[in-house]
Amino acid sequence: MKNPLAALMQQAQEIQEKFKQAQEELAKAEIQGEAGGGLVRVIMNGRREVQRLFIDQALLKEDKEILEDLVAAAVNDAVRKVAKLKEEKMAELAGGFQLPGGIKLPF
Repeated sequence: MKNPLAALMQQAQEIQEKFKQAQEELAKAEIQGEAGGGLVRVIMNGRREVQRLFIDQALLKEDKEILEDLVAAAVNDAVRKVAKLKEEKMAELAGGFQLPGGIKLPF
């Protein structure tokens, strides 16, 4: 009969490698957040670093506060999408990892 602790340790090593791969994929991902019907768009990577910011020319004629609000909203939209993508990736990984009852993974 197979040692349950050894099997659990093997599963942990496998999930650790998959977790590392998922983190690398997330870091390379490009996620777009937007506000104002696409007038402001933010491209963010999986590390929540803003890569690019696009502002429609028409907004430059608007009040500064409107533009600031739309940029903040677009960034927040991108952050939420990154979090959702990360959650989905981690759920995929956790789905194949059989933990004893009451134990949760730290992500």
